[in-house]
Amino acid sequence: MVNGPWTIGHILSIMNHEPQSLIVIGGGAAGFFCAVNAARLNPALKVTIVERSNKLLSKVKISGGGRCNVTHACFDIAEMSKRYPRGNNFEKKLFHHFFTKDTIEWFKERGVQLKAEADGRMFPVTDSSQTIIDCLLKEADKHGVQIKMQCDIKVVNAVDQGFELETSANQKLTADFVCIATGGFPKASMFDWLKSTGHSFAAPVPSLFTFNLPQHPVTKLMGISVTDAAVKITGSRLLQQGPVLITHWGLSGPAVLKLSAYAARELAEKNWQFDIVVNWLPGYNEQTLKEKFLQLRNENGSQLLYHKNSFGLPQRLWEFLLHQSGVVEGCRRADLQAKPQNELIRNLTAFPFSVKGKTTFKEEFVTAGGITLNEIDSATMMSKKIPHLFFAGEVIDVDGITGGYNFQNAWSTGWVAAKAIANISY
Repeated sequence: MVNGPWTIGHILSIMNHEPQSLIVIGGGAAGFFCAVNAARLNPALKVTIVERSNKLLSKVKISGGGRCNVTHACFDIAEMSKRYPRGNNFEKKLFHHFFTKDTIEWFKERGVQLKAEADGRMFPVTDSSQTIIDCLLKEADKHGVQIKMQCDIKVVNAVDQGFELETSANQKLTADFVCIATGGFPKASMFDWLKSTGHSFAAPVPSLFTFNLPQHPVTKLMGISVTDAAVKITGSRLLQQGPVLITHWGLSGPAVLKLSAYAARELAEKNWQFDIVVNWLPGYNEQTLKEKFLQLRNENGSQLLYHKNSFGLPQRLWEFLLHQSGVVEGCRRADLQAKPQNELIRNLTAFPFSVKGKTTFKEEFVTAGGITLNEIDSATMMSKKIPHLFFAGEVIDVDGITGGYNFQNAWSTGWVAAKAIANISY
């Protein structure tokens, strides 16, 4: 509203006023969600997505084995925010503005139904990531969002009337609003182009990776999974429990991936050379398992240990642990000597491994690190340093464990930024 009487000058300036513009840097989940929602909420806003590569929504395409793990069926903000090793307090505030139920409803309104699996992960009912991609592309087309491919932004300058952007091809772009949604960067040097904005960032380190055990005999059991095991980093309190998968290079599965996320910075400092212990029977500790062995010996001492696996472990793993503990084939429970029994109990409850390196799942690749959170307003995703500059997605110092949490961060940050931009630009 204009204070005071309307003049011919006021009216002419409004009639001749160019529509305000938003440039979203990054054609991933967060960038698209910001762009399509900003264009929808303010139809007068000119919105453009610029993407450095020749692919759009590439992470959406490969996520969840090509099914796209859209979010997680957790509807408690306090509980959900715990799934973010870095940025949990920021997410707790953010989720009050756009949360899991809002994501489900947003896609449902556009004809995309989501389903929850037993572990809480949510996918489109089509089991195809293309459903999510098509939905977002349709929204972009519906609301007139322009898309520039192979457009690599190298400089973002705040000027009096908004922003001037320079591309690697020395092209200049201008905008009233900018949202940076480039995703995470694996190297600190890749943040250099953002230094002109005056923002600081937490150095990036890999998250969500598997543990390499080169030449360890357990790798001969590749393909075997244990539905419930506890993995602990030796000399720390860092521990995660859940399914563990033995691979030809080491250990993987949800428990390992989660542990790698929560311990991302500590493990980077160790150059990914560290020791772990695995409790294959997390319902027991060394003492209670010793009591269980005594009970089994008393109940049926004639049972052959190699033939009778009383703990539900995969048979090949059970035999491996017996062999590693020095238990000879043909040994009955009643004949098990104290030394191999104690060794077996230790190997069942705290099997030691020396990890030497990591392997990153390309489809789950997540980087811990990014723009420092105290420089961003969680209610708007706007920079506290530069008005009308916004951030969304993994470029900020937030990362979630595996299970749809990183996509929920993308939807939430993208929507909150879009709403703020639409409100300011009216």
